[in-house]
Amino acid sequence: MRRDVRTAPLAAAGLIAGYAVAAASGSRPLGGAVLAAFGLACVWVWLGRNGVRTTVILTAVGLVAFALSHVVALLTGPWPAVLLAAAAAAAASWRLSDSRRGSVGSRTRAQAQTTS
Repeated sequence: MRRDVRTAPLAAAGLIAGYAVAAASGSRPLGGAVLAAFGLACVWVWLGRNGVRTTVILTAVGLVAFALSHVVALLTGPWPAVLLAAAAAAAASWRLSDSRRGSVGSRTRAQAQTTS
């Protein structure tokens, strides 16, 4: 199951939903909990699909995007900064993990069909 989950939308949704919850509720910890829940889901998928190295890299990208969104928000306002951070996290997730999902399984199924 972990191989089938696309994490780019999860990573982007986590940043967007986390900010939306924090802004709407006025509770930054609640927004952080939403962000953390999405982040942990991504970590779970990355660990099962890509291993520790890629998981650490993608987690770092997400954390840096989150931190830099606070700086960018001073220049652009909060929503453009959040959307930019979400796009960066999604792009990294796609490039390093999602675009490679199923490549091993696809080859295995193709080889199984030719050998039967």
